[in-house]
This record gives sequence, C-alpha cells and structure tokens, in this order.
Amino acid sequence: MSSISDTGPWPPCPQDFNLTAHVLAASDRAPDKIALAVVKPTGAQRWSYDRLRSAILGSATGLLQSGLVPGDRLLMRVGNSVEFPVAYLAAIAVGIVPIPTSSQLTEPEVQVLVDMTDPTAILHDGQTACPASVLVIRTDQMSEWYGLSPAPYAFGDPNRLAYIIFTSGTSGKPRAVCHAHRAIWARGMMMDGWYGLTRSDRLMHAGAFNWTYTLGTGLLDPWTKGATALIPAQGVEHAQIPLLLKRHEATIFAAAPGVYRNILKSGSLDLPKLRHGLSAGEKLPASIRDTWHAATGTRVHEAFGMSECSTFISAAPGSPDLPPESLGWPQQGRRIAIMGDQGPVPIGTPGIIAVHRDDPGLMLGYLNQPEETAARYQGDWFLTGDMGEMTENKDILYHGRADDMMNAGGFRVSPLEVEAALLAHPDIHEVGVTDIDIKADTRVIAAYYVSDRPLDPTALESFATERLARYKQPRLYTRVASLPRNANNKLLRRALPDHPPL
Repeated sequence: MSSISDTGPWPPCPQDFNLTAHVLAASDRAPDKIALAVVKPTGAQRWSYDRLRSAILGSATGLLQSGLVPGDRLLMRVGNSVEFPVAYLAAIAVGIVPIPTSSQLTEPEVQVLVDMTDPTAILHDGQTACPASVLVIRTDQMSEWYGLSPAPYAFGDPNRLAYIIFTSGTSGKPRAVCHAHRAIWARGMMMDGWYGLTRSDRLMHAGAFNWTYTLGTGLLDPWTKGATALIPAQGVEHAQIPLLLKRHEATIFAAAPGVYRNILKSGSLDLPKLRHGLSAGEKLPASIRDTWHAATGTRVHEAFGMSECSTFISAAPGSPDLPPESLGWPQQGRRIAIMGDQGPVPIGTPGIIAVHRDDPGLMLGYLNQPEETAARYQGDWFLTGDMGEMTENKDILYHGRADDMMNAGGFRVSPLEVEAALLAHPDIHEVGVTDIDIKADTRVIAAYYVSDRPLDPTALESFATERLARYKQPRLYTRVASLPRNANNKLLRRALPDHPPL
C-alpha cells in the first residue's frame, strides 16, 4: 500500500472573499465580547470585537490616506505590539499586501528583504532596525487612524495575493512566500484537527505579536472562531505565564517546546481551566510532553507545518495516544504523501513529506522565483523537505529535515532520535546534534548541549551507550550557552559547529 492519505475535500472557499472580512465576521455576532486581552501580572489591556474592528478598518482608511493603493506592498518593521496584527489585517482588508518581518533583523538584513520584495512603503515603529530606502509610515500615527471612517473591504478572487512572509528554506537564504486570501479559509482545518477550538475558548499564545505562529494560532484563528485571544505583554517572563494562565482562565495554551520547558522549571502548576496545550515550531520532546502532562493533567497536542502551508499534520483532543516520534494525522481535508524518487513510497518506508498541490492552504509560490517554486514539486506533490514515515494507522512519524539527516559510518541517522535520547539526561536542558568532518572522508556525530554546569564526557558517553546503538552515539560533546536558532525559533543544526562553546 502506498503512503498516501486522502481525508476528503475541504469545502471550497467562497468566490468573493477577503481574508480580513472572514476573520472579523465574529465582530458582527458579538461586538461587545473581548476579542483580545494583553495580559501581565499587574493587569490587562482589553479589546472588544467592536473596538478591534474599528481599529482595523480605521487603520485601513489611514493606509489609503497615506498614499497606498490596492496592490501595493507594505513591509512591516513593527515589534511586539498590538499595532502589528491591526496593521496586518488593515492592509489586507483593502487589498494592500503586508510583508511581516522579524523584529530581530539588522538593517542590512532588512535591506535584503526590501530588495527582494520592492515594497511601496515600510510601516515602522521607530525602534526596529529599518533602512530609509523607501517611504516610511510610522505606527505612532495609528492611534489617530482608529477613529477614522471604516474602509470598505476589497472582495475578490480567493486565489489572489493577500500577504508575503519569509522563510529561510533549506538553503539558509530568505525566500518570499506568497499566500492567497484563501489561506485563512484553509486554517479552518486546524480548528478540529488540532485546536479543538470553540467560541467559548480563551486561547493564550506565549509568543510575540509579530511571530507568524502567534499571528495565526494566537490571534487570527481565535478571532475567526469568535473566541478570546490572550497574549502576554512585552516583558512578561516565562515563569510568570502560569499565573497569567490561571488568572485569565485560559482554556488552551499554545507555545513552542522551549517555552513549555522553561515553564516546567517554575514549580508547581495549578491550571484548573486549562483543557490542553498546543505545540509547533519544532519537534516536541517526549520528556517535555510527559512532564507537562504529569504536572498539569492536560495533554499537549503537536502539529507539523511550514511557512508554505502552515500546519497540516497534527494530533487533536480526543485522538489516540501516539509514540513520541509521531506528529499526528493529516487533518480532515488534507491530502498528504510520503515521497521517494519514483513517487509515493510503501507504508512504513521513510521519504519526504509532501502536500498535494490542490491544498487550499498551500502557497501561491516564491516571489519572482518560478524555477525555485517549480523545483519544490514532484508531479502533483509539493515536497516539504522534511523526512517522515506513514504507518498503517496513517499517522506520520517524523525523521527530521532531509538536510539535517546525518551519516554515521554509512548509516543514515535522524538527529531527533539522538536528541530525544540525550534529553532524558537530568542535567541537559537543551541539545542539538549534527555530523561533522574530523578528517578526510570521516564524519562523526557531535552533540551540543545546554546545562547549568559542565558534564563529564565519559559519563555522557555511558549515558548514550545505554540508550542508543553504537553508530547513533555522539563521539563529541560540547557545552554551549544556547543553541543557534532562526527568527522563528527553529534549531539551526548546521550552525552548531560554529556556535561558541562555553
């Protein structure tokens, strides 16, 4: 049997469609309900659905009055503030194409993105690094825009360009990923297939406003459903999040694995309203999942996706227990395959995880890169670049990035398997592994770990010997202050050898 999962078609997106209008439809049903609370230990800033809609559509008018027109591109240099999602949705409402960027980028890095996308203007908060090569619109004007007359939505073909985001891809170079308005419609597949989200939920996301994981899972999806989004204010530490979860009666919590790890260090967790957690961004270690369940009595449901298609494989409330290496199942409406050189591989055979080209959440393509876009397809399948394996139960076992796979004495080894084994060590907080050259034609596995104190290499070797086959065991151990990660907090394994040791 071939490794193909077809869960049936998702209802088609309406032909006259606008992403922002779809997100804000709940504001008509419950205008006085709290859509957003920005929370901190000393209080909260609350936005009703009516206030949120007024701010977004008033800002849309402000953008038009600033000289922008539908089809223009607006590069966003906005930090962790409410202005980020407001401006993002305001632009899309009137057909302006927002281009979110990480606030951590330096000015030369931003200039590269400017050269790639040729924006008409840059929306700037006055704090993030920003070149002055094009028209700059300041976010400090936005509070005045909130009171302007609401702009009408620009409806149209759901396949037209809505926004552009960046991904480093497998090459390490940024790529501009173009998404259509229909991308928000496709996110409906996550509502039951990952979140278990209802209108009565209060979903807290631990990330910053300007992180795409927060933007989608933490804001747009709860607003689409008519739920309440809770976002920790800038400066809130991970150790303070349990207090905020309890005080604001969060029912769902979303974060990257590292946040769960840090919260678990903060002590006992009393979260009576929490139903479950969500994890994405990188593989969730089994040790964190199990420790969280023991501490809170709630499960963490994991999802797998990418910038080009958001998340499309996941576990969900009510789904059976899965082995640690499993990502979950293709969501209802998805068509997923595990691909080899000749097409879908047999069940139980590793290959590249692929998404069918008709998936409504799949990108339009890479901006101005038709050859690079075409190269990601094998027939009707978009190749993710991640290795996986489909079981008889149709869940997907994860084997890591194809370019992260290691070669140890002729054996192909997944770094995730080695990392999971080492994370069981009580003194290792984080670990990343990769293979390195030690001499001509000789590569060995090297482990880079974060701990409070240096650990004896001989003891680490003994620990690994008990848990890993000889060819999977690291030959070198290096203590580091932190692991190298990209702007989306994903581990950069190929950068580990150049990371400074302690």
